[in-house]
Amino acid sequence: MMSDDTNDNENEEVGDDWAAALEEQGDAPAAEGGDDDWASAMAEQADSEESGDGAAAVDTAELPELKDDSVGNSSNPDLDLDVVMDIPVTISMEVGATAITIRNLLQLSQGSVVELDRLAGEPLDVLVNGKLIAHGEVVVVNEKFGIRMTDVVSQSERINRLA
Repeated sequence: MMSDDTNDNENEEVGDDWAAALEEQGDAPAAEGGDDDWASAMAEQADSEESGDGAAAVDTAELPELKDDSVGNSSNPDLDLDVVMDIPVTISMEVGATAITIRNLLQLSQGSVVELDRLAGEPLDVLVNGKLIAHGEVVVVNEKFGIRMTDVVSQSERINRLA
């Protein structure tokens, strides 16, 4: 184990090394593109503005007219949606809904019946990422449930609802 004197000597040496490095850096010329170049350029600009030699005049750039290429642009009926065609979405069918208190929720058990806001035989809602896109009825296909679309929202309306 080292003594405290040894640690102090090492700390002084490290401190001396840092001090020497900082002094060296202060004496060295600034690196290319450094603060000194920037400061001299700013000083040169200020001098030219004060002398009034016209070097400080600003030229305006000619820019082309911007066009609105947004997705919601109604002037472009043939929207190119190839960019978004492979994005996965969640599709779900909603039989109905209801609002209950937490007290009633905690009292639910096997065999409990929850009354929904939809009549029997009424079409289900088809939702994509929580947005209504169609109505349909339940069918059984190869022993699995499916849904037959009975009323589908128009394509432009679906795009607007997903946005």
